[in-house]
Amino acid sequence: MSRLFQPLLFLLARSTTGDLQKQVEYLKAENEMLRKRVPKKHVFLSPDERAKLLKLGKELGPSIRHLITIVSYSTFRRWVRKEDGTTEPTRKGRPRLAAIVRELVVLIARETGWGYTRILGELKKLRVGPVCRQSVKNILIEHGLDPGPRRGKGTWSDFLRIHSETLWQCDFFSKRVWTLQGPRQIFALAFIHLATRRTFVTPGTFQPDAVWMETQARAFLDHAAVEQLPCEIVTCDYDGKFSKAFDQVFKEQSIQVKPVGPQAPNLNAFVERWIQSLKYEALNHFIVFGQEHFDHIVAEYVAYYLDRRPHQGIGNVLLPQRHAAVVDSADNTAIATEPLSLAQIRCDSRLGGLLKHFYRQAA
Repeated sequence: MSRLFQPLLFLLARSTTGDLQKQVEYLKAENEMLRKRVPKKHVFLSPDERAKLLKLGKELGPSIRHLITIVSYSTFRRWVRKEDGTTEPTRKGRPRLAAIVRELVVLIARETGWGYTRILGELKKLRVGPVCRQSVKNILIEHGLDPGPRRGKGTWSDFLRIHSETLWQCDFFSKRVWTLQGPRQIFALAFIHLATRRTFVTPGTFQPDAVWMETQARAFLDHAAVEQLPCEIVTCDYDGKFSKAFDQVFKEQSIQVKPVGPQAPNLNAFVERWIQSLKYEALNHFIVFGQEHFDHIVAEYVAYYLDRRPHQGIGNVLLPQRHAAVVDSADNTAIATEPLSLAQIRCDSRLGGLLKHFYRQAA
C-alpha cells in the first residue's frame, strides 16, 4: 500500500504552493465522484480511521471545512470536542422559552384576540415566568398573529359564537306546487337555534302577508317557550315579507330583530344551509300537489332532522334531546360494547324510503 502512495508523496514534495492548491482541488473533486458511486449513503469509519482523520484534520485547523467530504464539518467538530473532553458550545443570549410556554401564548392569543401586554399579565397570573414583553411579541409574530389587541366589535363569527345560546336565524324558502288553479308558488318560514340546531318551520302559505307573518312570529315564540330555548336575537334578511308587524311581535318581548346585509347569505349561513339540506334531501325529489302535500313533506323531514339525522356541524351526532339548551355529545356518541350482529340492524324510513335511519334492535 505504501508503494502505491509513494509517487503521490514525491509529487507533493516537488510542488509549489500553487500546484498544491490545484492538486488538492483535483483530489477533492475525484473524491466526490467516488463518493457518488458508493452504494451506501453514509460511510461508516472504524475507530482507527476516525482517529487518523482527527489527527490530520486538527493540524489543518479551520481550513478543514473546505476539504472534508466523508462527514460534515459539524460532525468533525463534535469528534474534536469529544476527544478533548469539552461540552457542547453554549448559546449566546437569553435562553429560549419552553415549548409549553410558547404554546400557551399562542392559545391565549387565538382564544381571546388580546395583545402581547395583556397576554403577559395573564402569564404572570398563571405564575409562568420569567417572560418578557418582547418574547411574547416575538412568539405572536412567529405564528402569524398580530401582537396588538383586536380592536372594534369583532367579526361576525365572534358575534354568532358569543350569542349562539340565545340567537335564532330565520329565512323563507319556497316551492312551486300544483293546485287545481294550476302551478303556484308556496312559501314557508324556517327558524333555527344556533346552539342546539333545533328548528321550527311554519305551515306553507300562498300569501305571506303581514297578518300571516304576525301569526307565525307568535307561533314561533310559543314554540321556543315550550322547548325552553331562549331567544334574544333573531336575524333575517331584507326580504320585504318581514313586515313591521312581524318585528313588533318580537319587540314586545324585548327581542332584537337584526337584518343582515343584502346578497350575503353567509351572514345567515345556518338557516341557509338547513334550507339547502331540506331541498336536496327531500323537496327536490317530489312533484308537490297542493299545500297539504307540501306541509307533509316538510313535517316529515323536520321530524327526521330533529330525531334521526346525525349532524356534521356538531361532531356527527344526533341533535340534543328536547328541552336541552346545550349540545351534549356524550349522550349519543357512546360506542356499544356488545358484539355487532347484522341481524340486529334495522332500517326505518320516511317519505317512501327517501329518508333512512339505521338502528340496533333491542335484544
